[in-house]
Amino acid sequence: MFFAISLLMLLPVMPARADTLSALRGRYVVDPSSHIAFSVAQIGGGGIQGVFPRFSGTFDLQPGDMAKSRVTFSLQPESVATGEPRVEKFLRSSAVFDVEAYPTITFRSTAIRQEGSDHAVIQGVLTARGIAHRETFEATLVKRQGQTITFHVVGDLMRSPYGMDVGTPIYSNVVRFDMMLNGRRR
Repeated sequence: MFFAISLLMLLPVMPARADTLSALRGRYVVDPSSHIAFSVAQIGGGGIQGVFPRFSGTFDLQPGDMAKSRVTFSLQPESVATGEPRVEKFLRSSAVFDVEAYPTITFRSTAIRQEGSDHAVIQGVLTARGIAHRETFEATLVKRQGQTITFHVVGDLMRSPYGMDVGTPIYSNVVRFDMMLNGRRR
């Protein structure tokens, strides 16, 4: 018995798992404390990494019938930040985001499929530069605290369907999104 208790004391303490998606009924508004990051790889290393600090969105969650849940999200590409003013100016230009003509990028879910107690696949339509395409993101519930939830959302999108393929093949055609979305219940 002493050996078993001693062995248990040596095991690392694992953090508690987040609540399941089934406990999250309601409408949540994406909080400004969320973090929207992206990256584009470059041959030979480096690449472009950045964030979008201005965005908005909602999660309408129906856990008994996840197919009835909805996600809407928009971001302002003019807010792109990379830490490199020259790169930011280029990304805002007509060669990439064309922020003067298209000030918003939007995503609206068309299907949400739960794939585990805390994981879902979200399919929807992303519209950028006036061009709409179907895209898929994966969302994992990270935590729930009071009226706030946090999802880790990832997805890989091709730039070329949106007319943003300048610099390929030196820069990858794939944009990796890695987001921590905090939602506050309304």
